[in-house]
Amino acid sequence: MADTSDLYARGLRRRKKMFGEADVEKRMAASGEFGAPLQNIINAYVYGDVWERTGLSDSVRSLVMLGITAASGKPAEFAVHAKGALANGCTRAQVQDVLLLVAMYCGIPAAIETNRIAAEVFGPKAP
Repeated sequence: MADTSDLYARGLRRRKKMFGEADVEKRMAASGEFGAPLQNIINAYVYGDVWERTGLSDSVRSLVMLGITAASGKPAEFAVHAKGALANGCTRAQVQDVLLLVAMYCGIPAAIETNRIAAEVFGPKAP
């Protein structure tokens, strides 16, 4: 098996920057020994490799993740990525537009819970 320690370290740094050190440590600990191989894949390949690619900006990649998690009915993952989107500079209006697209192309039920989550993360509109 190839040495992925550099990818893992790079991915873990990125993940902590996006979601906060405490949240990442909590998610990794919650998976325990059984989930350690999956956490290795997440850190090394998802965040250490795919998220490090240069074809998309971090904010665009975050918006794509919000669309994917909303459309596939994964509100818990949507909540995680909404916090990451905020850290990556996504705006309330951008997230709202993504969720409107999800509603139109995937159905209203796919957007209802994620709209509530986004409103909590991105806060009320400023007066």
